[in-house]
Amino acid sequence: MTKIKETSTNFANKKALADECPEIYASNTIGGQWALAICCYLINGKLRFGELRKKLNNITERMLTLQLRRLEEDRIITRTVYAEVPPRVEYELTEIGYKLKPIILEFEKWGKEHKEIMKNADSVSKL
Repeated sequence: MTKIKETSTNFANKKALADECPEIYASNTIGGQWALAICCYLINGKLRFGELRKKLNNITERMLTLQLRRLEEDRIITRTVYAEVPPRVEYELTEIGYKLKPIILEFEKWGKEHKEIMKNADSVSKL
């Protein structure tokens, strides 16, 4: 995951859009396949790193770590470390993170509907 140079035009454009439009700001915060997927799994409650890794079987450990750190920096999730041997670390949505639940459920509904439309369009075009 590379960062955009803060001196680039792309960075300035993204920042200007995010400053002007709360929808873009929200999209930038939870955008990307991994961040949203992590939030989807955490909606049902706390999960340990290994549990998240199993649910997101195509993600590398490094990418999962980076995504979890970013979500923690954005205060979407919290990370709790328990002083046990071996150490136990749990991730959970914060109060603002849990407010994503109705949005994620709407995304799910929209995704299913759109997938069906595309499936039907493909079958019609093959005739």
